[in-house]
Amino acid sequence: MGTVVDDAASVEFHAFFERHYAELSRLAHLLTGEPDTADDLAADALLALWHRWDRVRAADHPVAYARGVVANLARTRIRSAVRERRRIALFWSQREERTENPDVAGVVDVQEALRRLPFRKRACVVLRHAFDLSEKDTALALGVSVGTVKSQTSKGMAELQRLLGTSGAPQRVRAAIARTGEAAEGNR
Repeated sequence: MGTVVDDAASVEFHAFFERHYAELSRLAHLLTGEPDTADDLAADALLALWHRWDRVRAADHPVAYARGVVANLARTRIRSAVRERRRIALFWSQREERTENPDVAGVVDVQEALRRLPFRKRACVVLRHAFDLSEKDTALALGVSVGTVKSQTSKGMAELQRLLGTSGAPQRVRAAIARTGEAAEGNR
């Protein structure tokens, strides 16, 4: 149950929202170039403003504060999109030739074993062995340290060997993982 002060703040915020939502959405659209994202960024900015409404309404220029929040959210969105594009470019630039007649049963077994790995281990193993990325490039793609890539890849390979029942060399697991990636590309 709200107090009189809370109710007054709510009414004041609602009026602010009604007055400035369209403008903030337009700003987000112009900053990101993405009309679908603009409404989400404006809504996220206004939610952030609501959580700090006492501070915002006490500011000399609440609309300027709101514009700054939208600009910061748009900057974060753009940086995220740029990182994603770099990751995609990194993955596709490292493509290798396709293998003729892959071992389908082996590929299916490896795919099933990969699904059973936790995501980070699976991502490290796939990037290192199916895409043949360096530890540094894998760390960059996943946003983790090189040490994390080393440990997760090692643990992931050990778990794959256990799941696949390969008592022999890790090269067989690596080859099967590489064939799995090639078979998936061949199905496209």
